[in-house]
Amino acid sequence: MELLFAVLGGLIIGGIAHVVLPWRASRGVLIGPAVGGIAAAVLWEALTWAGWQYDATWIWVVALVGAGVVALVVEWLLGTRREKSDVEYYERLKARGA
Repeated sequence: MELLFAVLGGLIIGGIAHVVLPWRASRGVLIGPAVGGIAAAVLWEALTWAGWQYDATWIWVVALVGAGVVALVVEWLLGTRREKSDVEYYERLKARGA
């Protein structure tokens, strides 16, 4: 049951990461929540396999903050990469005279 709550927290944090960062129009709406949920699930399972207790505070902090960091990094990288690719594409179009 705790894994479900951790994944739900990761989904919410990933959604917040999508809203907070620029380039919302050039990324998919579900990228942030999906990455946040997956990261929270992976971190939660890794920490439980490492012997961390479900009812401890630090497993929640690490899983949810880690999911937020992963979602922010992925969305930042995708946004900057998309912006750079768009600029290069428009420059190629302008050079061709289209």
